[in-house]
Order: sequence, then C-alpha cells, then structure tokens
Amino acid sequence: MTELLTYENFAQFPLQDFPADDDTKGALETLKWAYSHYGDKLIYACSFGIEGIVLIDLIYQVNKQAKIVFLDTDLHFKETYELIEKVKERYPELEIELKKPSLTLEEQAKQFGEELWKAQPNKCCEIRKILPLNEVLSGAVAWLSGLRREQSETRQNTQYINQDNRFKSVKICPLIHWTWKDIWRYAHKHQLDYNKLHDNGYPSIGCSPCTQPAINADDLRSGRWSGTGKTECGLHL
Repeated sequence: MTELLTYENFAQFPLQDFPADDDTKGALETLKWAYSHYGDKLIYACSFGIEGIVLIDLIYQVNKQAKIVFLDTDLHFKETYELIEKVKERYPELEIELKKPSLTLEEQAKQFGEELWKAQPNKCCEIRKILPLNEVLSGAVAWLSGLRREQSETRQNTQYINQDNRFKSVKICPLIHWTWKDIWRYAHKHQLDYNKLHDNGYPSIGCSPCTQPAINADDLRSGRWSGTGKTECGLHL
C-alpha cells in the first residue's frame, strides 16, 4: 500500500503535479489522484461561491459520496442557503454538512459585544470559521479548496498540493490554473446553479455583514471586508 501523504511527511514526498493542458486544466486529474489516495479521509470545505459550484460538479464525476462541509456562520446571505438546497437536489448522494460554530450569535454577543464583525473582524472569523474548520479537519488528513492563483496576490503561489501550516494538514487545490472566465464558461456550459448575487456585482461572497459588491473590477475580492484592510478570513493564510 502506498504511504499516505500527510502534513508530517510532506517534505519526504516528491512534489505532485498534474498536466494542466486538458479541458479542466488539471483539476479532474488532481481530484482523481486525491480521492484514490485519501478516500474518505479527504474533505471539501466549500463556500458555495461559483468556484465551489464548479468544483462540486467535478468532484461528483469522481466520487459521488464525497464529504462536503459548509462553514455555516449563521451570517450568510439567504441566497447562499437557497443555493445549498439546490445543490443537494442536483447531487443527492453527496454528504453535505452545515458546520456551525460552538457559539450562537447571541452567545457571541454576550461575550464579545454586538456586531463583533465590525469591532474585531479577525476574532469573528476565528470563532465562526477557523475554529469550526479545525474541528472538521481533526479527523481528516487532507482537504480540498477552490483557491485559484488569479484571485489575489496572497494566492499566486498556491500549488495543487500544499502543506497547510494553519490546520496541520494537506490542502489540495484543483483549480489553481483556472481563470474567472474559465469558471463561468464551465458553469454555463453545464448549466450549473449558482448564487444569484454573482449577477449583482458580488464576484466573491462571504458573510452578509462583511460582503459588498466589488469596488474594483480588477480585484474580485475587493468587496470583502471593504475599508478594513482585511483581505482574508484566515483559512488560507
């Protein structure tokens, strides 16, 4: 049996790469390798943005019983929750879990004050995203992410397979070579459901209090935490 690639032995494995010249720019081959290597030890943490929808469709071609986790902060747009229900109908075999934080919004307000996302956005992300994903990944060796190199400067060096120091795991990113146009071309070709906020100037969609339409056409994430200097929730740093 082939030794499992883990966070601890990452440096001992040769760098895994996949041909990026096929129709999916290496994504489908990456997923085939990932599920054959990790099986049920692999989890996809999905935000249900358009990249996530494309990746779910690709995953379904490889593993119809894949486990998908959505970090349900209780602060998402109603359109996001409506989309998740549509995805469940389209891919009924998938195991989709809505993972909630240990603190309700009311409990969080009592401990840290109302609207923590305004006063301490990093703390809010820690409570409602980072700690829940820590719990999810405690039983997983590797996880999937829809990161693309084109998305931001902090993501330009993302590889197909990454040593994730934040969660002490292996992070697999099949879409690194996809452009924004590639994503939408695939979504329209396969008639995928997607969050309708994308049609209203929201290329990147997170929690409703911290997400606005993009203010810079060249920066797809410019509507996230606008005016705060914050660019990431912390999951991918």
